[in-house]
Amino acid sequence: MSTCPCGSSNPYTECCEPIISGSQSASTAEQLMRARYSAYTLTKMDFIFESTHPDHRQDYDHAGTKEWAESAEWQGLEIIGTVKGAADDATGEVEFIARFKEKGVAREHHEAGQFEQKDGRWYFAEGHMVRQKPLTTIKIGRNDPCTCGSGAKYKKCCGK
Repeated sequence: MSTCPCGSSNPYTECCEPIISGSQSASTAEQLMRARYSAYTLTKMDFIFESTHPDHRQDYDHAGTKEWAESAEWQGLEIIGTVKGAADDATGEVEFIARFKEKGVAREHHEAGQFEQKDGRWYFAEGHMVRQKPLTTIKIGRNDPCTCGSGAKYKKCCGK
């Protein structure tokens, strides 16, 4: 494998592999998020468990998680943004979209992942699904200028 699955464009051996193998710790919440995505794509479930905060491991389903990771066809990771999560922060949030196919159907997992640093090591604490924002519509009045840019009133132009 040459390029890292996390989408960084760096070689896997220099990007997520040292974190997944345990030879290096993630220095930021985003770095841990990228390594966790790569671990899902490579079904490294021990890393997924070990990088989950100890206070949040009670509901972890190792077999079910592995089965899901193996059945998914991973398409890519997009980091939307981060809040805190630097080396000197205690907590961080990484909003991301993980794209995959499941039984041939394209899917997106859009989440705001919460990360905590404990004893100098970053852990995934919990995640919250990010809901799509509702579409907003602008009501155009009959006497408002037409949105096409003609300069005419809406009722005399596109509103006919």
